[in-house]
Amino acid sequence: MDEILTMIDGPKDVKKLSLTQLEKLAGEIRGLLIHTVSQNGGHLAPNLGVVELTLALHRVFDSPRDRIIWDVGHQAYVHKIITGRRREFSTLKQLNGISGFPKRSESPHDAFGTGHSSTSISAALGMALARDLSREQYHVLAVIGDGSLTGGQAYEALNHAGHVGTNLKVILNDNEMSIAKNVGAMAEYLAKMRTDPAYFKAKRDIEYLLKRIPSIGESVARTVERVKDSLKYLVVPGVIFEELGFTYLGPIDGHSLASLTEVLQTAKSIQGPVLVHVVTCKGKGYSPAECNAGKFHGVGPFCIETGEIIKNGTKPTYTGVFGDTLIQLAEDNRDIIAITAAMAEGTGLRKFAGRFPERFFDVGIAEPHALTLAAGLAAGGKRPVVAIYSTFGQRGYDQIIHDICLQDLPVTLAFDRAGVVGEDGPTHQGVFDLSYLRHIPNLTVMAPKDENELRHMLATAVAGAGPMAIRYPRGSGLGVNLEEPLRPLEIGRAEELRSGQNVVLVAVGAMVDPCLKASDLLAGRGINAGVVNARFVKPLDEDLLRKLARETGIIVTVEDNILAGGFGSAVLEYINSQNLHWAKVLRIGYPDRFIEHGSRNELLDRYKLTAEGIAATVGDYLQRFGVR
Repeated sequence: MDEILTMIDGPKDVKKLSLTQLEKLAGEIRGLLIHTVSQNGGHLAPNLGVVELTLALHRVFDSPRDRIIWDVGHQAYVHKIITGRRREFSTLKQLNGISGFPKRSESPHDAFGTGHSSTSISAALGMALARDLSREQYHVLAVIGDGSLTGGQAYEALNHAGHVGTNLKVILNDNEMSIAKNVGAMAEYLAKMRTDPAYFKAKRDIEYLLKRIPSIGESVARTVERVKDSLKYLVVPGVIFEELGFTYLGPIDGHSLASLTEVLQTAKSIQGPVLVHVVTCKGKGYSPAECNAGKFHGVGPFCIETGEIIKNGTKPTYTGVFGDTLIQLAEDNRDIIAITAAMAEGTGLRKFAGRFPERFFDVGIAEPHALTLAAGLAAGGKRPVVAIYSTFGQRGYDQIIHDICLQDLPVTLAFDRAGVVGEDGPTHQGVFDLSYLRHIPNLTVMAPKDENELRHMLATAVAGAGPMAIRYPRGSGLGVNLEEPLRPLEIGRAEELRSGQNVVLVAVGAMVDPCLKASDLLAGRGINAGVVNARFVKPLDEDLLRKLARETGIIVTVEDNILAGGFGSAVLEYINSQNLHWAKVLRIGYPDRFIEHGSRNELLDRYKLTAEGIAATVGDYLQRFGVR
């Protein structure tokens, strides 16, 4: 029975509790997290690790007046639970339910929308400066994990914040560091000493007195400062943050509510930038997640008793096929290098890393660096393959243009999670890649109709003369046979699967299969619909498009991408450039909006990208021209 949790409707209720009650509440929250994520899927381990930290933050600070910004945001479930969304928490990541990430439109307690990493300090500094310019009084906090500190933007923001010197609190949630016993006692002592207000007063007083000594005071003060700094590098953790202009407090036990409350109260009273270093255990309180935090970082539905993931079907995933195929290719080509940005597991490269450790590079959450690193490797004669989620590829847009494509370097971009990815919502939907890739000179852009074609596209890319991108969806393939041997595809050549008299559906990637099924449904209405697997978004199969325009006069493009600037736009541009004025083009894809969260199947249904939806849209369109 959640005796305390049922009484929590907002941060004010947390402030009323004793430490003992807070500890009990922490246990009840962990129970709710485990129960909900086991059914809905989600980010379990990160949230289990920040329960006490979140309670302490809301106990000490006053949200929403004080702004709390969660980096990435996948650790904000506890924050949601205690800021008025406890009753709706069962709808987490469900269609029309609450988001799995902070969302400004969802609650005033969500000060800033997040989903990609390393942005919180920049956003928090912006809010702090807006506060100062408006002459208002409130606290601004950024909660950032150690993983997000591998992203360069975090350091850019730290550097600027230290230079500006405004009141800003950065909470570093370190769930990788382990404090050994012989180090822990010293660290605790230093933390206590440095959080004692008397320490700061004595420091200021000594500096003031030294500088007042005639003739030699300034010199002595500088000498003392140099000695202090040299010792600090030996014994004080967090010196890098102090050099950047922050007051550093920690490391602190992130599961001790008493310690957290005390240190956060002190941080609240210190002027200028403050960094509080909190050490937590990812997956705390659920042994399967503690033992395998990576597996439970982002997880689908699972059995609570065993921790086993509930699998849907046995078909191979696109991710798995990609990883296996890359190993197969690398066996025969020693120049193939695999690169990822903190996504070795998610992109299917874990086995490659084990097989070819010297040819695998995980650069951390640093997509721009990953792409320029690949460019450098290619310039040095290697064949790098960068595996990255489509949504995160956006973060390296300049590097794709300037460092890879401008120099026409043979880098393979493997964009996983293309199209709608489902429950993670608008921050993670991969619906923009066709639009932001296809207009870049020198870049070939492909999308496979199934997992077998993915294998051949990967073989095509690593053997190609210039940069090539392959985008493929999340989840299972179609279960087709995996042909041997691997064979390169002819660049820019589409595959005509069915001829049609009334209309032709030109589909790209994951939309080919529903278009084949839509063709069957249209046949039931007396409509003869051809189907083409475009394969290449760039270059287009121009010969085939001219042929289709002559034969049917009606072309329907179907893509798991935003319509603006996507595959359909490319076809329209070509039809216009060739003055094929009699040809009509209907584009099916996503409208000009950010796509909400929900399962992939639900979203495909909502936007009429299922076989039934495609058939209905095409049928209605053809009625205008007397085809029924």
